Amino acid sequence: MSQHTRQGTTPQTIPSGGAPAPERTGAPDGRRLGLTLGMLVLPMYVALGAPSVALPAIGRALAVPFGATAWILAAWSLTSALTMPVAGRLLVRWSPFQVLVAGVVALAAGSVLAGAGPTLSVVIVGRLIGGAGAGATVIAVFAAATALPGRQRIRALGIIAAASATASGCGTLLGGAVTAWLGWRAVLAIPALALPLLLAALPSRRALTRSGSGSGSGSGSGSGERNGSTGRLDIVGAAVLSVLAGSLITLLQAHSVGLPAPVTLVVAAAGALAAVGLWWRVRSTPDGFVPRRVIASRGFLAAGLIGGTVFAGYYGVLFRAPSLIEQATGGGPLEAGVLLVPAAACSVLAGRLVGTLTDRFTGWQVSAGLAALTVVGVLVVALFTGPIPIVLGMALTVCGFAGAQAVLVSLAPDLVAADDRDTAQSLLNFMNALGGGIGPAAVAGLSGIVPVPVALAALAALPLAGLVLSLTRCPTADRRPEPDAMRGSPR
Repeated sequence: MSQHTRQGTTPQTIPSGGAPAPERTGAPDGRRLGLTLGMLVLPMYVALGAPSVALPAIGRALAVPFGATAWILAAWSLTSALTMPVAGRLLVRWSPFQVLVAGVVALAAGSVLAGAGPTLSVVIVGRLIGGAGAGATVIAVFAAATALPGRQRIRALGIIAAASATASGCGTLLGGAVTAWLGWRAVLAIPALALPLLLAALPSRRALTRSGSGSGSGSGSGSGERNGSTGRLDIVGAAVLSVLAGSLITLLQAHSVGLPAPVTLVVAAAGALAAVGLWWRVRSTPDGFVPRRVIASRGFLAAGLIGGTVFAGYYGVLFRAPSLIEQATGGGPLEAGVLLVPAAACSVLAGRLVGTLTDRFTGWQVSAGLAALTVVGVLVVALFTGPIPIVLGMALTVCGFAGAQAVLVSLAPDLVAADDRDTAQSLLNFMNALGGGIGPAAVAGLSGIVPVPVALAALAALPLAGLVLSLTRCPTADRRPEPDAMRGSPR
């Protein structure tokens, strides 16, 4: 039996920091691969913020109530989150490059359809398709990056996290400019730019394919032994997880989109049944869509919840910040976007510092600090008026988002057995993306019931819960180090 298979039998915990172990010779360069993959995620994360400033124009052009246009944002977040676990299972048989190509093609096709849609229904269908492609692309990107050894891994993930946070933070600027100059249809079609950017990944195709095979995704004796069952998609497990996630986001936005009470009750009942079904499926099918051994791994659910709460805080603030700045300055979406550029630039700083922090502190300590930054940022936006406090609060949440994305995704492979890494990574990204959908949905739903500052203050409870989780976790000291992971002495 190969060394890879022997290592794959012992779940790992979050590394506690310290000096990284020697890296494999001939491994892909983390900075170069990170830049390549970072370019690919730019259009996807722009698609999260850019349409928000175009919603009023979309409502007028398509003659629909403004509340109905909220589904344009929800559809993207929903299918993006739901596709991530599916893409993780595809990595059992496909290389990250193959999943990347499939994801980018769906992303571009859906975005073009959304931009050309004659009715709101067609636009939403396009956003659903585009979001699904975005979810697959994100999983492929992180699968390639997390398969890198030690320092190269965190270096690549830091660059990708900085690119994603910068793109999402600058989305309002780009969305305002494109809406003013080219119209709202061009805004919805922006993610299609990922298709020509895919050409930039062609020189790294060998590295992407090699990363996939090295992470237990499709080759090697260990992969074949563990993943023989996981190669078959668990349709029932995927269905109940999809219904649960969709029901949660729909219920949070029910008030803001004017969902009738009978429909709301049906959605709530479907969500409750899906929750029970998911619990039953996990217990009865250990190797199903949500493997029991993965979610039972020490620290895995905690890491996912921490990431989800930080993402919720960031995207909740991103959803409201442009309109709050417009109210404070009396300007338009373009001016709001310009003012938010310094906040977005903080993601670059966070991406560069995260490697240093993980050398000196444990993963839980770093995640606690990032969650604390997010809590403070949300409260600053909630409690203070004026453009400067809003930009400052946004900057703090940007740092939390960018840092958490790099740290938690980087550490996810070390929480589970080697052959479960792709599945664990996809489920962790699912929880992160679902949190990103929950944040705006919660703020939008609460804003129709209570004042916006109160809604944002309530949002701060989510990253606060992540902070508590980070502080109460204690990494074990009796783990077996792996050659390709960052290691240090237990703290």
